[in-house]
Amino acid sequence: MRGGGVRLLDVREEWEFRHGRVPGAVSLPLAYLPSRVAVLPRTERLLVICEHGVRSRVATDLLLRSGFEGAVSVKGGTDAWVRANRPIERG
Repeated sequence: MRGGGVRLLDVREEWEFRHGRVPGAVSLPLAYLPSRVAVLPRTERLLVICEHGVRSRVATDLLLRSGFEGAVSVKGGTDAWVRANRPIERG
């Protein structure tokens, strides 16, 4: 993500996102994803994250069916990120 060309989409609900997120993540709750697919950048690789990985896999499947060939679900989600003592943002 630091080098650019990658966007991290957090598909959890807004309240979950505010509670704690991976730095640099962009909030796009899963319920809104189908209506926003057309405006997502096609020039960036999309990494998709949620709490444990279930919603991110659903979102990634939708993105892949919509032509986002490089979309990837982040295994373990934010839960794994926190357990690995990685930094999170709040607010």
